[in-house]
Amino acid sequence: QVQLVESGGGLVQAGESLRLSCVASGSIFRVNAMHWYRQAPGKKRELVAIITSDGGTAYADSVKGRFTISIDNAKNTVILQMNSLKPEDTAVYYCYARLLPSVVARPSDYWGQGTQVTVSS
Repeated sequence: QVQLVESGGGLVQAGESLRLSCVASGSIFRVNAMHWYRQAPGKKRELVAIITSDGGTAYADSVKGRFTISIDNAKNTVILQMNSLKPEDTAVYYCYARLLPSVVARPSDYWGQGTQVTVSS
């Protein structure tokens, strides 16, 4: 059984920073990639940032230059450092992982429960 647990959300003012963490635990042979998504009220879930196990990254245009994603492969942990936060960044942030639960398994997708980020103006 694989679990993803996010932490680090909260309420901040515009211009401040937050650091989100997501730890994948359980039966894990290899993590291929970990992503952060977010979903604001009344909106579709959107991709925020991607990182692969070899460190390749990609970002949504709306967060480029402000957010940084990093991964600790040894700890199966992904970090999202969010700087210069704006009210429009307010959303529930979800962690996603594509990983191999065992050496013989196919890659599978897992989601965390989400963590709320609220940015006041």
